[in-house]
Amino acid sequence: MNKSEKYLIISKEITRLVGGEENIQGVAHCATRLRIVLKDTSLVQNKELEDVELVKGVFIVGSQLQIIFGAGLVNDIYAVFSKYVHKENMSLEDVKTQANAKQNPIQKLIKSLSDVFVDIIPAILAAALLMGLTGVLGKWDLVQENETLYAINRLANLASTGIFAILPMVVCYSSTKRYGGRAILGMVVGAIMLDASLANAYSIGTESFNPEVLNLFGLQIQMVGFQGGIIIALMMGWVVATLDKFFQRVIPDVVKLLFAPMLTVFISTVLLFTIVGPAGRIFADSITGSLLWMTENLGAVGFALFAGLQQIVVITGIHHIIGAVESQLIATTGVNFINPLMSVALIGQAGAVLGYMALHWKNTKTRELCIPSFISTLFGISEPAIFGVNLRYRFPLIAGCLGGAVAGVYVYFTHLVSLGFGTTAVPGIAIVDPSNNGYVNYIIAHLIGLSVAFILTIVFGKMTNKKIDNQEIVYPTKGDVKGIEECNDETFASKSLGEGIVIDTQDGIIVSPCKATVEFIFPTKHAIGLRLENGAALLIHCGINTVELNGEGFETFVNVNDVVKPNDKLIKMDLATIKEKGYNTQVVTIMTELPETVTVHIDTTNKTWFSFN
Repeated sequence: MNKSEKYLIISKEITRLVGGEENIQGVAHCATRLRIVLKDTSLVQNKELEDVELVKGVFIVGSQLQIIFGAGLVNDIYAVFSKYVHKENMSLEDVKTQANAKQNPIQKLIKSLSDVFVDIIPAILAAALLMGLTGVLGKWDLVQENETLYAINRLANLASTGIFAILPMVVCYSSTKRYGGRAILGMVVGAIMLDASLANAYSIGTESFNPEVLNLFGLQIQMVGFQGGIIIALMMGWVVATLDKFFQRVIPDVVKLLFAPMLTVFISTVLLFTIVGPAGRIFADSITGSLLWMTENLGAVGFALFAGLQQIVVITGIHHIIGAVESQLIATTGVNFINPLMSVALIGQAGAVLGYMALHWKNTKTRELCIPSFISTLFGISEPAIFGVNLRYRFPLIAGCLGGAVAGVYVYFTHLVSLGFGTTAVPGIAIVDPSNNGYVNYIIAHLIGLSVAFILTIVFGKMTNKKIDNQEIVYPTKGDVKGIEECNDETFASKSLGEGIVIDTQDGIIVSPCKATVEFIFPTKHAIGLRLENGAALLIHCGINTVELNGEGFETFVNVNDVVKPNDKLIKMDLATIKEKGYNTQVVTIMTELPETVTVHIDTTNKTWFSFN
């Protein structure tokens, strides 16, 4: 029997013992564990799972089942198992999010937006850079007069608009996939949102807006498209995924292929035009109307609020509606005071990205993410910065909003206005009203927004890190402390599971090194996982290969989800029993998971033996 056949047998056995493929929502793996998100954890046969060949331990955290296989082996088993249960290509972050049942609705919405946009950001970034380039070149007479240069610029302009023309469809596709439905059905519903037979959403409020009206059981339905409706597309992705999973579960196999997708698409379409779409538009109108009311009635405070909150509106995708108001302003007054506010709001997010990059400059991944996101923002596209960085880590988003708000006050007092709309940041200077030192004030306003956001991001970031770094850190047990490379277990010593320390324990009493939440306790009681406030995961492993003792010689004093403080007792090792059985009693403590932009530093000579950067 070769390895693939062996792993397939293991996969089939695991599937049976977790309640079947229909009970599996997602699959991923980390360095040592196969992670399976389940619909119903009560169906798991824990004891039988522990007896499956090659399994070293089993535990459940929330709706997530974690099966310990060990470094290297888990990768091979995951490849076979994920294919067997038809859950390939799920990331560890996908599984974590599906398993996180404790988030409130707002947190889930924000997390969903961020996750859905992860795969979309490259397309937005490419479009942003092309849009900025073509916007600048298009104003040069040389480009307009030279046929070749004009052709190149025209093609670049076409390439820059593609993603934005179909963004709701892409979001619906990604969202459906994110929530466990068949992504192609999300794409179909997304296409319906943008169908050419519908009235264009951007024409709302204009003389040409005259949508078809359907009468559905007395309900008047306006057939209007959902251009720019990101939140609506996200909601529809969830609707499509939910319906798809429901119909696949309840419809008999013999007609499932025929009826499940048909019912999913049709009912989703009905819900789009009767409930989800109208609710999303009401939400959009209330936010947009509130912002405009502030600028008209609250003076400098209103300008600050508008510039401070406008990028939150960008997150919803309904900011395009403001364009109709801007065009009306220009038609009525000849100038547009909203455009500079939108521009400084955007540049505040750019400053926040720079601040976050400065905080984590040593992290290559952070630089690779922040630099192009910042450049994109200079050309008027903030989505990569918002969804890729600021929203994901929250405090940069707040700092960026505050930077925009301060700059908004400057816009108010300098009477800064534009003569057009539709372009912001660096290209936006081309439409600034030059009167009242308009060009100079435009630059100053943006420097204010950029600088304030940059500084506040660093301050907030240091406050967050300081809170964590100032935690009392203690060793998990008394004894001789050494670097992890001196561990008697080669896997731990290689640091393949993470940085850490090893202690030759004197008394076998294991305590919490810091304030944390107990994330899991191995069934064999020989190891415990803690989740720190900054999201890092810490594993305390008592003894080498002591999983084979099946809990003999170990006693635990906490439960999963308990919040522990430094020196709180976690585990007691019966050193005499463990040694008598022939096992090493070294206590290994390692950081098994770290947030993307966080690194850990170990100092075995210092009481505060680890710190974060």
